[in-house]
Amino acid sequence: MNNAAPAQAAKSHPWPKRIAIALTVVLFAGAVGFGAYVSDYYHAQDTPTLLSDAKAISVEENDESIAIAPPGSLEGKLPIEAGVVFYPGAKVDPHAYVPLAEKLADKGYLCVIAKMPFNLAFLGTDAASDIMDGYPQADSWWIAGHSLGGVAAAQYAAKHADILEGIAFLASYPASDLSETGLSALSIYGSQDFVLNLDSLAENADKLPANAKTVVIEGGNHAGFGAYGPQKDDGEAAISADEQQETFVDAFDAMASADRQ
Repeated sequence: MNNAAPAQAAKSHPWPKRIAIALTVVLFAGAVGFGAYVSDYYHAQDTPTLLSDAKAISVEENDESIAIAPPGSLEGKLPIEAGVVFYPGAKVDPHAYVPLAEKLADKGYLCVIAKMPFNLAFLGTDAASDIMDGYPQADSWWIAGHSLGGVAAAQYAAKHADILEGIAFLASYPASDLSETGLSALSIYGSQDFVLNLDSLAENADKLPANAKTVVIEGGNHAGFGAYGPQKDDGEAAISADEQQETFVDAFDAMASADRQ
């Protein structure tokens, strides 16, 4: 009789161990799955060439970002009227946006492309703060993002509207409410973009600032804002990526220049 209770207790002990093993297996499987997911990303087309072809501009790269600016401005020889922090699209190599950043630099802007953990902007939403602190020569700042990078940029802007001039959405929309911020805002996407969810774009339109401007690039698609090749499920562009990026830069410059006057 005295041995009955200990025997029952011994039989009940394996359950916590089995649960712990099961949880370990689930966590391991999740980690493996996440690793496989983030390792399959869109690579920039010929990164060394993209950087070496950046003509008449200043380039500064570190573990956190890629800064591209007019010549002499990163060295403090010339003032910078406005800077742009750029959040890449999900699973896109940040170097893919060097050509777009170069076009902004040609217009006189400092563009700093954030390098996100695992190429996912949602894991580095607050990256803009350290970037802006690192380039005090810029008099004012915008934030911009492509695709899901734009959603993350809006999340940052909603909390830091007081230190930003505006926000630009490239094939993107805000999930955070910016309607009361007073920020300038540009929403731009291509007519052949089959990745952007147009229903979500319309449903979240009321979260944009009241003065937001929308531009549809005729013939542009989702991947045309970067240099990473075709994107799954995207439409076929009727214009070159250069043309698409130039259209964005011209629209952005017109808005940002008006704000500075």
